[in-house]
Amino acid sequence: MISLGEKMTLSWEDFEKVEMRTGTIIEVNDFPEARKPAYRLRIDFGPETGIKKSSAQVTVHYRKEDLLHRQVVAVVNFPPKQIAGFVSECLVLGVYDENKDVILLEPGKPTGNGLKIG
Repeated sequence: MISLGEKMTLSWEDFEKVEMRTGTIIEVNDFPEARKPAYRLRIDFGPETGIKKSSAQVTVHYRKEDLLHRQVVAVVNFPPKQIAGFVSECLVLGVYDENKDVILLEPGKPTGNGLKIG
């Protein structure tokens, strides 16, 4: 890695280790135990990766019914992370708006579940 001020740049080899895939949200539940408002998601990443769980702090821009069947992009090869009694198995990606609320990244057109982002 190379330092650019306070940020580090990744080598191509580092980037290749990050496994980002498309998936479809198949279940959305409230997550009242979380410190910040969040949903518990189940996401289908296709036959190779399977279904993974994630916690997502996206309650400002999305209602539960808005998320169901929505395709998202997520990092699927992080180790599981315990969040308030819930095990998150992937990181759903998003962009922070001007208020630091998350807007989800999603494919511009419908895609198959589990397709690799690269």
